[in-house]
Amino acid sequence: MICADRANLSHADKSEPQRLNTASFGGLFGVTSPDKVVDAEELPAKAVFPQHECGLFGVFGHPNAAVLTYYGLFALQHRGQESAGIVTSNGPGTTFHMHKDMGLVSQVFGPDDLEKLKGTRAIGHTRYSTTGSSTAKNAQPFVVDCVRGQMAIAHNGNLINADILRDELERKGSIFQTTADSEIILHLLAQPSDNGANVLGALRRIEGAFSLLIMSERELIAVRDPFGWRPLVLGKLDGAYILASESCALDLIHAEFIREIEPGEVLIINENGLRSERPFPDVQPAFCMFEYVYFARPDSIIGGVNVAKVRTEMGRELARKFPVEADIVVPVPDSGNYAALGFAEELNIPYEQAFVRNHYIGRTFLQPSQLIRDFDVRVKLNLIKEMVAGKRVVVIDDSIVRGTTARARVVNLREAGAREVHMRVSCPPHRFACHYGIDFPDPDKLIANQMSMEKICEYLGVDSLGYLDVEGMVRATGRPVNEFCLACFNGKYPLPVDPALDKFIMERRDQRAKALAGEETHPTLFADLK
Repeated sequence: MICADRANLSHADKSEPQRLNTASFGGLFGVTSPDKVVDAEELPAKAVFPQHECGLFGVFGHPNAAVLTYYGLFALQHRGQESAGIVTSNGPGTTFHMHKDMGLVSQVFGPDDLEKLKGTRAIGHTRYSTTGSSTAKNAQPFVVDCVRGQMAIAHNGNLINADILRDELERKGSIFQTTADSEIILHLLAQPSDNGANVLGALRRIEGAFSLLIMSERELIAVRDPFGWRPLVLGKLDGAYILASESCALDLIHAEFIREIEPGEVLIINENGLRSERPFPDVQPAFCMFEYVYFARPDSIIGGVNVAKVRTEMGRELARKFPVEADIVVPVPDSGNYAALGFAEELNIPYEQAFVRNHYIGRTFLQPSQLIRDFDVRVKLNLIKEMVAGKRVVVIDDSIVRGTTARARVVNLREAGAREVHMRVSCPPHRFACHYGIDFPDPDKLIANQMSMEKICEYLGVDSLGYLDVEGMVRATGRPVNEFCLACFNGKYPLPVDPALDKFIMERRDQRAKALAGEETHPTLFADLK
């Protein structure tokens, strides 16, 4: 039996926050004052952890902003498959235009929809519901008209203090229309400056993993949390600035890649150009390793390194750590392809794509219903039996989360006549919940948290099982270990977490409110009227 080691990762403490210089530009930031900065230490100790994993795309200064955003969301479809939306604007004094709905980008937008989205600025969003239900009301971007004018927001990540902030806002009279944590940010931004609130204070009050696109009447603003959990990049096309979750979206529209938005950076784009500010505390970066392992598209550039290259090197590291005598190396497509290629090249074993993927089926990992996931396991991949019959097969997968899919693949191989089946995994075992935006929040559903390595091997029905260790995984990126969040592997969380909370925290809030409304002792709105 083969198993992987685990490593610990610690992050530096927060340092004294910096102040945002708002003097030299107008718009959303120009009407605020940074005199009163809310320090994170003043927030209540108890926090909740809704999650959110999505794709963002924004355009500033292009006559076909909506169409570019439409294609950009196509490239980011892998980051969310439940809903999509676009908001456009022509600048100050014009009305925002919005279209969003449930479904894939190609299902939500048609030629007529895009024709109505007039404007030179746009933000778009494709969603997977890791905070709140998969419903139309939670589809983004969100748009409001408030004392600061019109604003729209698109959010990728999660706020770990969302419940605290929502309680506070509701006590002050805020009315929420959704159960998504992203709406909380919009409420904070929309508060007038005369009550002590300002944009800097609003951004500094939110904690957790967040990459944001905020569109006001004058500006397009990109925000990345100080830990840098989720990716966000800047590009340029025909003089227009482009923002996207991943660089692959820039490639699709032939935009020039300029750079990544840095952790803790607020980038303001307006008619005067770009302005970069850093209003957040200085902390040790904690980029999500799972972006490299699974989530990001292989043609994206993250941290100056191509994702496909990193995954190939993970396969090489895996082969060096857990070699095996075999006849063929078979990837579990698509995210296991490059690790399998590296594994096969390192051991000089033939690489065969014996599993054929049905590309009309979405990622099983990203489906919110277990019923749908089980169905997808059966229809997502088909096996070319002639390639594996009578052979010793090494199956390379990028990760094993629940184990359902991996077990089904092994069953298929055995039924097809494979003589031996060896499983190799290009990341360490997932043993801990992610509270920063990847949807495996319940440790009870993580197979490595419930079984020993021997039991996992027995459950999967493989002859041997090998996981890449943390050291090899990090080494494959070429980046220092202290730049990553490895909490799902080693349990070392950069920010405190409550393991009891999950994606439906906001729904339970609504249920509690309804229960209170049914009690006789609950006050009515017109209790004093006769």
